[in-house]
Amino acid sequence: MTLDVRDRLTKARVKMLLKHPFWGNLATRLKLVESSEWCQTAATDGRHFYYCTDFINKLDDDELVFLFGHEVGHCVYNHMSRRGDRHPQVWNMAGDYLVNDMLIENNVGKKINKVPILWDSQYRNMTAEEVYDKLMENAVEIQVTLDMHLDGDGQEGQEGKGSDGKSKSSGIKIDEETMKKIRDEIKEAVLQSAQAAGAGNTPAGIRRLIQQFTAPKMRWQDLLRIQLESSLKNNYSFMRPSRKSWHTGAVLPGMLPAEHLDIAVGIDTSGSISDDMVRDFLSEIKGMMDMYTTYSILVFSFDTEVYNPVVFSDDNGEDIAEYDAQGGGGTDFEACWTYMKDNDIMPKQFIMFTDGYPYGSWGDENYCDTLFVVHGNETIQAPFGLTAHYTFSKTN
Repeated sequence: MTLDVRDRLTKARVKMLLKHPFWGNLATRLKLVESSEWCQTAATDGRHFYYCTDFINKLDDDELVFLFGHEVGHCVYNHMSRRGDRHPQVWNMAGDYLVNDMLIENNVGKKINKVPILWDSQYRNMTAEEVYDKLMENAVEIQVTLDMHLDGDGQEGQEGKGSDGKSKSSGIKIDEETMKKIRDEIKEAVLQSAQAAGAGNTPAGIRRLIQQFTAPKMRWQDLLRIQLESSLKNNYSFMRPSRKSWHTGAVLPGMLPAEHLDIAVGIDTSGSISDDMVRDFLSEIKGMMDMYTTYSILVFSFDTEVYNPVVFSDDNGEDIAEYDAQGGGGTDFEACWTYMKDNDIMPKQFIMFTDGYPYGSWGDENYCDTLFVVHGNETIQAPFGLTAHYTFSKTN
């Protein structure tokens, strides 16, 4: 007597937990939903694992592990919300090529052979955007992907095909606000799963992705020192000299490292700024915080006006990862200075994260020391203050 489909799916996830703990931890957070009415194979929206009973019955246990890995892979790499205005089917193909290759390379389950799947090692270590461009360049023929992709483009009902082969609406609506919450949930789940699995059980590609989530890429110590050092709280102290100076017999005063950071940060959230760019900006702010024992950082987002000003300090318990960056309209850099002047805010240093495309003025060069961190375009140079260029981080 064969096991019930849900029992087989549960068994597959347990197997993943034991053999592939990183993937298993992520798979177990997906709620199982029988969806044969509109889904011929499987699908996910980042919270649910939708499946067709007939399709599940065609797969053996190791192929089910692969299928779970496939759905989890789309979640980890955020393929559902990175499509933009790209051709939906070609974008889905690009995502499948990458996810399937990752699973095969890491021996997660057994490659599904009951239905054709997209796999070609030539795309290894590429991003979905790079694979998409290559597919479009080669005018590739549209092929069926292993699963149905719910990409969160705000449709009232995503259309798929049921087990009878007829097109039917899934009835699933994923608006932008919901998709943002799902992205945040997945990011947190990836970090927790990697921690639970341990470095030895977390694939190298995922470790690189986690580093992008958490590690700053800019040398803030160098950048901030240029304009901040004179205004930071420094103390002189008689410190033990290094061995190299012992022969002098002298004890010389030395400078203790600056300990307190007091700045304002503006995050450009105009329409040209993507969610990935905002994520990068927040990672860099976290990097600043990690440099100092004490800090007080006023963070606000802006387009043509300022939104959601929040003070983050070492003792108030606010988490920069939870900051809600608001905006989406035009770009007016002057809004930052207007806000600071209207609220009597005179920072020792103002740092603006932007893509460097203001509508009009870059701001008030005489108000405070300013550092512009320009994302992705190294040809742009601010007319005053300091300009640093930031390279966009890519994920598979």
